[in-house]
Amino acid sequence: MNILALDQATVTGWAISYDLYGEWDFSTRKDESEGMKFLRFKAKLAEVCALEKIDLVVYERPAGFHVNSVIHSAKLVAIIVTFCDENNINYRAYSASEIKKHATGKGNSGKEKMIASAETKFNKQNLSDNEADALWLLDLAQRDYK
Repeated sequence: MNILALDQATVTGWAISYDLYGEWDFSTRKDESEGMKFLRFKAKLAEVCALEKIDLVVYERPAGFHVNSVIHSAKLVAIIVTFCDENNINYRAYSASEIKKHATGKGNSGKEKMIASAETKFNKQNLSDNEADALWLLDLAQRDYK
């Protein structure tokens, strides 16, 4: 099963394997509408799913106290869900606390702990929080689906 793990945001962390991961920056340029970031996000999702023959997309369920961040994340999730439904790709959301508990044993760990535990487990250096979250999402999905 080929899994794409996404920590969706303007700078999206992604992972397909422990050696194939990174960040996509969907920041809008000064002459663009916000909608351009969503179009680029959908295009990248389509490109990767086709190239890697993705069977399952996993992502973090939007939540939190920062309303604008939750709304933005929910818009990206709508793109993921619609794309997956249109292309017969399965998808699954995990809560932040599920991801953190899987990564550190504690459901409310901070970014630094998530990064440190990812660097140790996956033998990586200088991971961003987006990459670490995507790797942990991939690891969690592999546990559940393989």
